[in-house]
Amino acid sequence: MTKGYLTLILHAHLPYVRHPEYEQFLEEKWFYEAVTETYLPLLWTFEKLAEDGVDYRVTINLSPTLISMFNDGLLRQRYVKHLEKLMELADKEVHRTSSQPEFHGTALMYKDLFSRAHYLFTEKYRWNLVEAFRRLQDAGKLEIITTGATHGYFPLLGVQREVINAQVQAAVELYERCFGRKPLGFWLPECGY
Repeated sequence: MTKGYLTLILHAHLPYVRHPEYEQFLEEKWFYEAVTETYLPLLWTFEKLAEDGVDYRVTINLSPTLISMFNDGLLRQRYVKHLEKLMELADKEVHRTSSQPEFHGTALMYKDLFSRAHYLFTEKYRWNLVEAFRRLQDAGKLEIITTGATHGYFPLLGVQREVINAQVQAAVELYERCFGRKPLGFWLPECGY
């Protein structure tokens, strides 16, 4: 029988959102939700697998827009404030639903989710998710690849070849600044070729 291989390639992208002119902005909440419900649990799971002695390799594409938001000081501060509001709400919901078993378990689950996210972000990863991903790559567990700088659909951008070249060049330069080396792979935005 021929030996085969399975390659897991995770694609992580969000459109760039940052609106300092507003104290709260809806699209920024999408970023905060993704950090809480996807990226922090993913990092924690990868680290737990390594601690448990599981020999794994995963390729993940972190888009330049996502990396830029991970590295943005304003978004980091706003994320922590967002989590603190959610933790306060979850505490109130745990109290409010204490005599409603059909809802109480859900309230407890959210309290735990938000508290764990706050701990992971502020204490374990010290507000720096890019560095946490980098450590996993340096340990040989992750291979982080890049994609077009703004995740533009290359077949539509192809009418001006220099636009595609600029997308690739900007993405590679950001990658090198964040991870200290050239990327070994490139995810075609929207899988367009």
